[in-house]
Amino acid sequence: MLGMKNSYRGMVPLGLLVLAALLGACSEQLPTENEVTLRLVRSEQVFLSGSDQVRTFSGKAQAGLEAKLSFKVAGTIQRVFVNVGDKVSQGQVLAALDPQDYQLQVQRSEAALARAKASARSTSADYSRVRALYENRNASRNDLDQARAAAESSRAEVSSSSKDLELAKFQLGYTRLAAPAACYVASVPVEVNENVQAGKIILEVVCGSRLEVEVGIPEVFIARVKNGSPVTATFDAIPGLQFPALVTKVGVASGQTGTTFPVTVQLQQLVPGFRSGLAAEVTFRFEGRKGEARILVPSVAVGEDRDGRYVFVIEDIVDGRARVKRRAVEIGELSAEGLEIIDGLPDGTRIVTAGVRRIHDGQQVRLMDDVANKL
Repeated sequence: MLGMKNSYRGMVPLGLLVLAALLGACSEQLPTENEVTLRLVRSEQVFLSGSDQVRTFSGKAQAGLEAKLSFKVAGTIQRVFVNVGDKVSQGQVLAALDPQDYQLQVQRSEAALARAKASARSTSADYSRVRALYENRNASRNDLDQARAAAESSRAEVSSSSKDLELAKFQLGYTRLAAPAACYVASVPVEVNENVQAGKIILEVVCGSRLEVEVGIPEVFIARVKNGSPVTATFDAIPGLQFPALVTKVGVASGQTGTTFPVTVQLQQLVPGFRSGLAAEVTFRFEGRKGEARILVPSVAVGEDRDGRYVFVIEDIVDGRARVKRRAVEIGELSAEGLEIIDGLPDGTRIVTAGVRRIHDGQQVRLMDDVANKL
């Protein structure tokens, strides 16, 4: 018995070693956070409301008119008369197709029209002659009807041939591509001697020196944006200058995430060295509403557990990924505009607004595309 007890005691450490080895193997097989698909969350930047505020939103500049030019007919590109960056005037020919096939079509249509006119003259003369014979009772009624039908058919043929010739001339004219206005050439994605179909983009042009900038305005501010409101725009590529602008379009539908609305502003003066696609910042001044300044958030953005009420703040945003940080908040009244946050959120904080109960403090998440691309 004593020997058996000693053996049993010797087996305990061995069992613990096996168990430790198994646990170690399992721990090595646990997936890391990078190996797990990141949870997609919706976020929103929250601001103080109720007092006068100045807010700046990022956007991208574009020309008042951006056009992708193409030929209305197919053919082989004979010449391209401009290069990227060239300034062109309205009506200036930018590119041309080989017109030979269309010139032949015009000539063929002209010959067809000449034949139709000759036939019309002949049938008209025949009808006049038969009608005279019919009046003298030297031709039958059937002869008269046939002569009149032939004359009318010939006149219709002349009209049809005239339309064919007109169409052929239009198609010949379509072999030359002209500028719709005074523009700059943005791109030329084709080469000489390339066969192109009707509608294929030949050139892209941007016209006008007055730029437009589209920005996304959070829903807490969109009701205070009006057409004609004055704003100020700045460009990283043009440091030290501010350009006055006016709001020209206010979106009535939000983007994919439902957190911002598109607003377009138009600059009121020429921008030296402008380029379509310039990064821009537009500054709005929002008049305060009646009442004390406060932060309002969607009610679904606030969670509650035994430790109290909280929100998740978006931090460390890199390439559309971010970490969420739990932050305790004190709430106030619930209104149609949202849930009032009395304490815990600084002005301009970005918080998670959907899926609060499915994430945890310090978790890495992926932001909705339209938010991630703007940050």
